[in-house]
Amino acid sequence: MTSYERVVAALSHKEPDHVPVYPIMCGINRKLVGASYEKWSTDAETCAAGFLKTAELFDIDCLVTLIDLSVECDAWGQKLIYPENEAAHPDYSDPVIKDIADYAKIKKVDYRSSKRMMMHIDVCRRLVAEKKGTLPVVAFVFGPLGTLSMLRNQQEMYMDLYDDPEAVKTATWQVAETLADYVGALCDVGVDAIMWDTLFASGSIMSKAMWRDMEAGPMKMLADVVRAHGCMNMIHNCGQRIYFDAQIEAIDPVAISFLYPPDDCADFAECKEKYGQKVALIGAVTPANAVIGSDEEWDAQCRDQIDAMAADGGFLLATGCEYPANASFDRARRMIDIAKTYGTYQK
Repeated sequence: MTSYERVVAALSHKEPDHVPVYPIMCGINRKLVGASYEKWSTDAETCAAGFLKTAELFDIDCLVTLIDLSVECDAWGQKLIYPENEAAHPDYSDPVIKDIADYAKIKKVDYRSSKRMMMHIDVCRRLVAEKKGTLPVVAFVFGPLGTLSMLRNQQEMYMDLYDDPEAVKTATWQVAETLADYVGALCDVGVDAIMWDTLFASGSIMSKAMWRDMEAGPMKMLADVVRAHGCMNMIHNCGQRIYFDAQIEAIDPVAISFLYPPDDCADFAECKEKYGQKVALIGAVTPANAVIGSDEEWDAQCRDQIDAMAADGGFLLATGCEYPANASFDRARRMIDIAKTYGTYQK
């Protein structure tokens, strides 16, 4: 099977030849093209070359364009810091939203005015041109509440949710309206899916009722836009006790990429039993284990995830969040080998 056929089978809850696999190698691929982190994350040609080199050198089954979580906030003029060996992040000494009154300044903007959004679209266009129909290309987009938090900072925004929830909600919708046009453009270049980062839909950040009130509505609207453009919706959420039920209700994704079991499941096996027929499961190997512990421990976790969630298809083996950008490639290779051998369905 080709990678595309393998992933389609898994998303259709059928058994492919083996478990599809993709350690989420993003920032690390800058090493493959000899680029600095800043160059890789700001130049479309360099960034796309890194992803394509990853596909050339590693037998991965998917490309997910996680550049960093600051791509979308650029549209509102948020100043960013580009560390030498880490992903870009907002300069929180000078946030766009400095106090609650500033939420009213957040309005829908033209995504085409954002260099970073346009750069991401260009990256996806280049990947689609090379890999369409042979290797799935999934565009990674931070959801509206997450994007808003990058304009304020997460801790301050969380306090604002209690002090003036309507101000935050109104701004969230304005961000969502901007993202709607942006993801439409991403879909139009031919990506196979949009993977939404919905970090706030987890018990480690806010209650399920609060998430439903604050972001479920905007996310439903955005998911409908993606479907209207002929693309699939996926979710990435590496928070603890994530809300599978609320997100499936709002977004109806074809797959969820995650690191920890959902809030209503004791472990990954129960997650498979409860949600395995509703949504494809992606994960959930701990990324930090790529740099700590032994090879044997890493291998065991990969096998454990296959044992818990691979039966009857509907599972893709991956890291539960980005593969460490400064790690060795060795354990990514080990994960891929395990999926192709231990994860075979023709046993």
